[in-house]
Amino acid sequence: MSQPVQPANEQFLTATLDNDLQATLTLFEQAGNWQERYRQIMLLGKTLPKLDEQLRIESAQVRGCESNAWLYHAEIDGLHYFIADSDARIVKGLIALLLIACNGKTSAEISEFEPNEFFAKLGLAGQLSPSRTNGLLALANAIKAVA
Repeated sequence: MSQPVQPANEQFLTATLDNDLQATLTLFEQAGNWQERYRQIMLLGKTLPKLDEQLRIESAQVRGCESNAWLYHAEIDGLHYFIADSDARIVKGLIALLLIACNGKTSAEISEFEPNEFFAKLGLAGQLSPSRTNGLLALANAIKAVA
């Protein structure tokens, strides 16, 4: 019987994004329009480390995402860390936003996280297609479920 594939704890700790939450919020607040916010999402997606091919397995896929998206979780010293990726560039950027908000947080902090409020603060509410919004909420719910 094969063991489920799981990245090593070091991968979770080294995969954390350099962006801090307040700096990210400020960056999006300063973006004057949807085009600038979209550009920021795409740039954040480029900072998200690519998931190794052997980790792109069905059991790690997030259900409810139209695009392929994979999510891994580890709890290290009472804090939650995530590694995630997608084959769609915009989704990678949206994943990066979620990871900036949730990586290195406690269970209580993640359970209090409200994805709709977060994306409204970023100026993204109403800008994403319904299918993209549903996928994003599926990813946020997957993060909350494991924390």
